Amino acid sequence: MWGLGLLVLALIFTAMPPAQASVHTYRERPGQVTLRSQQSLRDATDQAWQAVVFKRWQQGQVQGTYLRLVGFPGVVAMDRARPLAVLATTGQQWSLPPRLDPQTTALPDNAAQYALAPLLADLYQPLPLDLQVFLLDREPITLTLAPFVVREWLQLKRSAIATP
Repeated sequence: MWGLGLLVLALIFTAMPPAQASVHTYRERPGQVTLRSQQSLRDATDQAWQAVVFKRWQQGQVQGTYLRLVGFPGVVAMDRARPLAVLATTGQQWSLPPRLDPQTTALPDNAAQYALAPLLADLYQPLPLDLQVFLLDREPITLTLAPFVVREWLQLKRSAIATP
C-alpha cells in the first residue's frame, strides 16, 4: 500500500512542469528590444497592483531599466513627483527617482515609473523588499516583494540581447 502511495507521489511531482521565470522578450520595432518581468502584488488593504520591470535596448545600447507600478484605476492616484522608497530586510534603503518625460507623464494617474538603476547597482541577491508608494490625498502604501520577484529583477539586470 505504501509503495503505491509513493509511486503516485512520484508521478505527480515528475509530471509537474518546472517553475518558469516570467521574463519575456519583446521586439517592439526594428532596433528596439525590451525584456520585461511582470508581477501582481497586493497591498495591506488587499488592493491589486502590477509591478512591471523592463530593460530596453535601442540599436544595441541599453536605454535603461525601469519599474512601473500600476494601481487599480479610480482607487489610487500616484504622487509622481516623489521618489519610491525601497527598504530591504538588511536595513539598506534606496530612493528611486521618478521618471518624468513625455511618455511617463502621459500615463494615467494610477501609474508611475521609476529608474531602477540605483537599486540594481547595489543588489546582488534576492531578498524581500518593501516599496513605499506615495499617493495623492492618501497615506503612502507599502508593497512587499518576495525574493522570487527580486530574483527576476536580478535576472533582468544581468541580461543582454543578441545583436542581429
